[in-house]
Amino acid sequence: MNLNFDSPIVVVTGGSSGIGLATVKAFLDEGATVVSCGRNADRLFKSAAFLEANGSRIDRLITQVCDVTDASAVAEMAGLVESRFGRLDILVNNAGQGRFGTFSSTSDEDWLAELEFKFFSVIRPTRAFIPLLRNSRAASIVVVNALLARQPDPKMVATSAARAGVQNLVKSLSAELAPAIRVNTILIGNVNSGQWEKRYPTASKPGQTLDDYVQDVAKDKRIPLGRLGATDEAAAAIVFLSSPRVGFVTGATLEVAGGVSSYAW
Repeated sequence: MNLNFDSPIVVVTGGSSGIGLATVKAFLDEGATVVSCGRNADRLFKSAAFLEANGSRIDRLITQVCDVTDASAVAEMAGLVESRFGRLDILVNNAGQGRFGTFSSTSDEDWLAELEFKFFSVIRPTRAFIPLLRNSRAASIVVVNALLARQPDPKMVATSAARAGVQNLVKSLSAELAPAIRVNTILIGNVNSGQWEKRYPTASKPGQTLDDYVQDVAKDKRIPLGRLGATDEAAAAIVFLSSPRVGFVTGATLEVAGGVSSYAW
């Protein structure tokens, strides 16, 4: 399928690893110019080397150190995009990881930190780039959220609550920014972005291979498709939702979770 991209300018937050890095690669391979941001300069440098080694054209890649919860840093990145290109076509809000903790073990400080990070990692880039997105003929925002937004985990109570709030925010943005800017979200569940490899040495059974361990994880999670997802599969969903080919889609949610959700709508 031709996604009808016309050399778009793309910003991906959290682009140095995992789903973010896979998304950067997917857009580069579609002919986009990509600004990839992250908090760690070394990881950004290594991500560029990885992309080049795997056949992506890094002459269309710009890496920018940026903490997306820092308003001044985000404003600086928006200024860079404005000075170089004068517009932005696609913003992928991807930054954010989960915080483990039950209600009884989560302090006020932990609540505030989690809510601030989950909300403002979306709010600040969105606010900063809206003027540049309005200069695009096919503007799109995709927010990478988690299945926890609809299916909370009591062992990740603050993250689950924050994810639900972000989902509500996306729906509001899709109405407010229409018709100039489309806003959609994907809900990630059971996508292996390297976390299981990190847990393998301590969580696997004696003599168990990494592949067998990951397969057991998928089985324990009762994923109907019988495996964990790959980061490039999540990236493909992001690219699809952002493409002009689906220009009548806004306020939509696409699950990338192997069918594991237990609700009907």
